[in-house]
Amino acid sequence: MEKLVKYVARVSTYSRRKSEQLIKSGNVRVNGLAITQPSVPVMPGDSVVINEKLVKSEPVPIFIALNKPDGYMSDLNDPRGRKMARDLIRIETKLYPVGRLDYHSEGLMIFTNDGEFANTVMHPRFGIDKEYLVKVKGRLERNDLEKLKQGITIEGQIYRIEGIRKIGDAVRIGAREQKKENFAGKQANVWYSIVINEGKNRMIRKLADAVGHPVLKLKRTRIGKLQLADLEPGKYRYFEKSELLGKQKDKNKKK
Repeated sequence: MEKLVKYVARVSTYSRRKSEQLIKSGNVRVNGLAITQPSVPVMPGDSVVINEKLVKSEPVPIFIALNKPDGYMSDLNDPRGRKMARDLIRIETKLYPVGRLDYHSEGLMIFTNDGEFANTVMHPRFGIDKEYLVKVKGRLERNDLEKLKQGITIEGQIYRIEGIRKIGDAVRIGAREQKKENFAGKQANVWYSIVINEGKNRMIRKLADAVGHPVLKLKRTRIGKLQLADLEPGKYRYFEKSELLGKQKDKNKKK
């Protein structure tokens, strides 16, 4: 059993505070009776109605896209006490990170309470692409690009990318840095768009190190069909599964 206020927060999108307010205002019924005490216990099998809607014991699926800033941990706890990306999401319910980014990487992260969806996004057999804007030291030569596409064995594992292209002038990100580096004849550090469909730990950084062009900046811009777009750093939004999987694939998954 659990307290009613905790139950309401768990099975809905309401925060703990909002759940308490709903209960105290008489908008929650348990087994047909209006309950106004948040601490009343709820037993397995009890019928709970919130705002005239019967809720199931399973939590409502939640899908959140977050633009993780540099200097935040993707994990749910950190022994060193560093800032957590999860704390940027003001929702008091269990959410798990999908597609983690390392401490100094930025961009699109997903948080959800739907384990099946998380597995679909992360498992290589589903082939969900992830796209990144990556600034490397110097410029990748043709032989570097071939190595990255064919695969490099690192620590007993084969790492490879699915696609890579140099970012042109149409993409402004990094333009100021490149201009500064070109001054006085210095070699430019170049931005690339990189696509992978695996989620090995620090994969792009390890590949870049292997060809002698370490990553200077890394930002994930897309997971499947879900785009980071103009979501501000540190901000988040809800999304539907079809935004990431596509309508056809999402529909087939339900069958």
